[in-house]
Amino acid sequence: MDPIAILQAFLLGLLEGLTEFLPVSSTGHLILASELMGFTGDGSVAFKIAIQLGAILAVLVAYRQRFAHIAAGLVRRDSGAIAFTRNILLGFLPAMVVGFFAYSSIRQLIESPMTVAIALIVGGIAILLIEKLVPPRIEGQVETMPWRTALGVGVVQCIAMVPGVSRSGATIMGGLLMGLDRKTAAEFSFFLAVPTMAAATVYSLYKERHLLDADDLGLIAIGFVTAFVSALMVVRWLVGFVGRHGFAPFAWYRIALGSIALVWLLLR
Repeated sequence: MDPIAILQAFLLGLLEGLTEFLPVSSTGHLILASELMGFTGDGSVAFKIAIQLGAILAVLVAYRQRFAHIAAGLVRRDSGAIAFTRNILLGFLPAMVVGFFAYSSIRQLIESPMTVAIALIVGGIAILLIEKLVPPRIEGQVETMPWRTALGVGVVQCIAMVPGVSRSGATIMGGLLMGLDRKTAAEFSFFLAVPTMAAATVYSLYKERHLLDADDLGLIAIGFVTAFVSALMVVRWLVGFVGRHGFAPFAWYRIALGSIALVWLLLR
């Protein structure tokens, strides 16, 4: 394999893992980084889709005990496990429907770095406003969320189909607006990522299967492993960080990055 391609695969995998669960848009970062590195051919599309599975695996590993507990609870018909599963499925439903019927339109947006830059800035401003408006709340659990809240967060998640918005950012901010505390909103975003990202990745790979090349499997493997390791570190760190500092640091980062990207795109 080409050493430059290996380095690009490693860096993009690292970027995917570090940003997937932060409210800064992993897709947006991958689009801008790929544009900067010149990694924009047909093979790059399949690569960027496939490495998301590494981030999904990180959630399953980080919360393996929680998922095992929920699975055992479903067998026992435990009310908490049933409520948890119901909320995840309700949160996933809107994205499944919209993604299925609007895939072509979303695919066109994914190719636009300018869309990413603008969405990063607008999303950063939105996070700052929500942080100011939403008061602190008592810590809860995903199991105790009302079903209407789970469905509402799922509807908000659909906004993140615009690259640069951030799936985690949309779900966490949506959760805060609907009455969740920071920890529960962040964890619900993690758990909701599993069916949402898995379905989106598998469906996208199926639709773009003509872009898959056996020669690219080695690069995909490098990106997958790197994304998994880096995402695992972020998942374990994020909940504690936002409990102490909130989401404002990510908002200012989004605004700065989006502004720099916007100037670069306009002047190049």
